[in-house]
Amino acid sequence: MKNKLIAFGGVDLVINKIKKDFDAWNDIRPTIENLLKESNFFEGMKFWWVGFIYRYGIKNELIPEYQRINKKYGDLPIAIELRADILSWADQNNIDLMEDIFMVGALEALIHVAHKYKLPTELLEKARSKYKNIPESVEECKDIGRLLET
Repeated sequence: MKNKLIAFGGVDLVINKIKKDFDAWNDIRPTIENLLKESNFFEGMKFWWVGFIYRYGIKNELIPEYQRINKKYGDLPIAIELRADILSWADQNNIDLMEDIFMVGALEALIHVAHKYKLPTELLEKARSKYKNIPESVEECKDIGRLLET
């Protein structure tokens, strides 16, 4: 993982049919990695990259669950939970919204990591301020084009 600063994965906590998550992660990864590079996020840290798991569940829980730093591979594994019904709707109807949901989740979690490890947050917080909050219902999704404010 020396060439990547963050690796995304997903795990189902409930049954769902999300098919475009890999595409969405690939679209947001460059932006996240640039923010991490520009903010010197890993400078002086015992971890060199973040292993980021999205859990598809029944609630939006953006405060990450942490695992120990993996000494063998150098990663900090973290996980957040996102509502599977909302992601499934976005997957079928609005891929831009799904990317924005993944982006907001990643930014919120990385800001939390930065606070925990006393890392710079300014660039992450500036990026986060450009987005609205993640919808809390499918009905709310139908009224939203994107979370990114223009």
